[in-house]
Amino acid sequence: MTIQAWIAWGIISVLILIAAIFICVEAYNTSTKVITIIGAALLIIGMLLGGIWYYQNTASGIRELTDEKANFQNGLERTITIYTADGTILKQYEGKIDIEQDQGYVKFDWNGKRYIYYNCYIETIGDIE
Repeated sequence: MTIQAWIAWGIISVLILIAAIFICVEAYNTSTKVITIIGAALLIIGMLLGGIWYYQNTASGIRELTDEKANFQNGLERTITIYTADGTILKQYEGKIDIEQDQGYVKFDWNGKRYIYYNCYIETIGDIE
């Protein structure tokens, strides 16, 4: 799971535990207390397993994990080829590169220098495990 997902899970889990404690304090019945504790534990475990499943088995979850990995490692190992509109290769870069692409330009840092290419096409091949 991503760091944001772990933080959200932790906050929600603490809120569930606080609610369960409040219910247990107010309940007169032992069975109500036991059911509340078991229900809170199952809910927290279910949220954790659901989050882990989402980040391991869905395309958007895997992309989020890859984006976070790239942010923490200052890019991914990849090969970038920059083309002109007619298909001529302008330049090729290999190494740990983090790319930011918007309409009209491509921006990335490579070997400590920032590169910006306007009105071009880019092909990138990443080494994603």
